[in-house]
Amino acid sequence: MPSLKDLRMRIDSVKSTQKITSAMKMVAAAKLRRAQEQAEAARPYAERMERMLGSLAGSMASAEGAPKLLAGTGKQDVHLIVMMTSDRGLCGAFNSSIVRDTRRIVEELQANGKEVKILCVGRKGWAQVRREYAPLIVDLIEGIGRPHLSFDDAQGISNRVLDMFEAGEFDVCTLVYNRFKSVISQIVTRQQVIPFAVDAPAEGEEEETGGAAVVYDYEPDETEILEVLLPRNMSVQVFRSLLENNASEHGARMSAMDNATRNAGEMIDSLTLNYNRTRQAFITKELIEIISGAEAV
Repeated sequence: MPSLKDLRMRIDSVKSTQKITSAMKMVAAAKLRRAQEQAEAARPYAERMERMLGSLAGSMASAEGAPKLLAGTGKQDVHLIVMMTSDRGLCGAFNSSIVRDTRRIVEELQANGKEVKILCVGRKGWAQVRREYAPLIVDLIEGIGRPHLSFDDAQGISNRVLDMFEAGEFDVCTLVYNRFKSVISQIVTRQQVIPFAVDAPAEGEEEETGGAAVVYDYEPDETEILEVLLPRNMSVQVFRSLLENNASEHGARMSAMDNATRNAGEMIDSLTLNYNRTRQAFITKELIEIISGAEAV
């Protein structure tokens, strides 16, 4: 049975931990509001840009002289996975869910005989992946979002990927990140950015235009526009994924610290109950010894 001193020290230790987790929860909640606003504000621009490029590139994907970022290299042998995690932990399953999905992609591609390369954005994901896939990691980018997340951070990652593509180091590039849904829910998302994926029009788009095809005149021509907009779209999509990841990280940390604070409270109650019972047992034992001694006299 632990002594009263040991129990008091344990209770004080858990109370200190509870104060830390409670403070981290409040900090994460304060940061989450701004991060969520930024992520939600970036979605319409990124989605509209993708839709506009899809409309513009629809007739150019298989045309002669199409930009390389749209047409690709003509093969899909080497895949680059840009895995976006955080530099800090204590955020629940935020990082492990992204790493788990990255492992799944690597296994699927390798099973199909493809070569895989991994660009790690964030130290936590790199620390997990390097144990198993160290030879596949081409680089680690950390310190993103310090002191605050900006478009320059996304531009740096985008330029690194584009330089690798121009050097012929890969054929297909996919971003893996967490899309923010709510404080307790983040969705692991895969997004192919190279070559640009031209999707079929959504059902709602036909309704917006009344079912009629829209014809655009471009000045200058489509090729020149795409050569400028495709690299810009790459940076925009990376920036969007960073904002989504940032909001997801704060939401996951807030939820994890809230759970930790409540668990600490339950542990304090249990330890306090144990402390009171032990203290009562010691007092009862001392009283019995005193009464027994008095009766012996």
